[in-house]
Amino acid sequence: MIGAVDLLLQAVILAATLLAGGHAVIYKREPRSAALWVIAILMLPALGPILYVLLGINRVQRRAAALRGDRVRHRTAPQLAPAEPDAAFAPLARLVGQVVGRPLLPGNAIEPLVDGSEAYPAMLAAIDSARTSVGLATYIFDGDGIGARFVEALVRAKERGVAVRVLIDDVGVRLSRRSAVRPLRQGGVPVGVFNPPLVPARLHAVNLRDHRKILVVDGTLGFTGGMNIDQHYWSEGYRDMHFRLRGPVVAHLAEVFADDWQFATGEALRGAPWFAPLHAEGSVLARGIEAGPDEALERLRWTILGALSTARHAVRVCTPYFVPDGALISALGAAALRGVEIDILLPERSNLPHVHWAAFGQLWQVLERGCRVWTRPGAFDHTKLMVVDGTWTLLGSANWDARSLRLNFELNVECYCSELGGRLEQLVRARIAESWPVTLAQVNARPLPVKLRDGVARLFAPYL
Repeated sequence: MIGAVDLLLQAVILAATLLAGGHAVIYKREPRSAALWVIAILMLPALGPILYVLLGINRVQRRAAALRGDRVRHRTAPQLAPAEPDAAFAPLARLVGQVVGRPLLPGNAIEPLVDGSEAYPAMLAAIDSARTSVGLATYIFDGDGIGARFVEALVRAKERGVAVRVLIDDVGVRLSRRSAVRPLRQGGVPVGVFNPPLVPARLHAVNLRDHRKILVVDGTLGFTGGMNIDQHYWSEGYRDMHFRLRGPVVAHLAEVFADDWQFATGEALRGAPWFAPLHAEGSVLARGIEAGPDEALERLRWTILGALSTARHAVRVCTPYFVPDGALISALGAAALRGVEIDILLPERSNLPHVHWAAFGQLWQVLERGCRVWTRPGAFDHTKLMVVDGTWTLLGSANWDARSLRLNFELNVECYCSELGGRLEQLVRARIAESWPVTLAQVNARPLPVKLRDGVARLFAPYL
């Protein structure tokens, strides 16, 4: 009898191994990711298939489709006609338009807010001035310190009759020292938690994070960028950049927030007070780029590849995590070989050492083609920014890694404006002036144990 049970168990394990391995081979887009999963499944015959079911399969697309059913996701009609930039960037605008499915809108004003000292007071003032609605989505929302001030402002808005909705990622809730969910709900503010898990281990949600940072007030004023609501950005030294947006592109932020809120809670936010007529506020052509592991997969990756192929003079990249895939590495190298100045600015120290190790495990691939890499000393720099030829800017929540480009839900905004691009170009150049260059010789001179550590970390790039 024991022998029969053993045979049955072995047959079940074999079937699970074959099914999980076959699924990874067929459906995983990234070859390295597929290979790593197959190896894990084969080396861990019982545990491997279970881990793959929990971590490796994207349930969000199926869950989103089931929730939305036949309903059409909200899309606002622009008050201004779509526009195209000058000839040099028109092909890029068409590429992004085809990939994203949203129009490029004129008449926007976009203002950079450097560090929490500029961003948080501006966001709090916007919430305090709200008359009809506040929609806030963030990855991390701590209820302590500066977060407590946001909780108070949101509760005050709710008490004076403003419609308030706050969306926080489930994993972000658990990363917070003290999540703002409870004090917000105690204050009567509706709070949604994005993609809560179906199992107690919460493993399947780890790679499906809502990493977007969106604040829309009265449907007319928007904020987005890289900042969470976290004391790190206020008094503990993190550096970052956020942006204040006015004009038609704010509708794109509002649409993404409404879609995510409906996904998380089932409540549809339509018309007033969430959407309002929008008029020209400035001279920036802009478009929201919604990306994620559902139907929006690889939109940001295509956008970045298109921008690198468009570049003629200079590309400046600021990112806290730099673990691009082979195609992006090749595109950076090809641009550098064409004579384009490629500057990649990283923090000298990272809050995620294993990602930093993986970055240094593959920096030689861009350095040997002529790209320049810099590390900024001092406090951890969380800035996410890309500027091409001082005219095209990509800003928002995404990093240069697989988690942002394949596994997370992100929101970025592309901007065509030489005034804004020139201002941000000068800001990046000023940061480079205070940074240290990373040379190919330095990377090659790392001690063998460090090379091995960095190389092993790089093997897990599809999940970092």
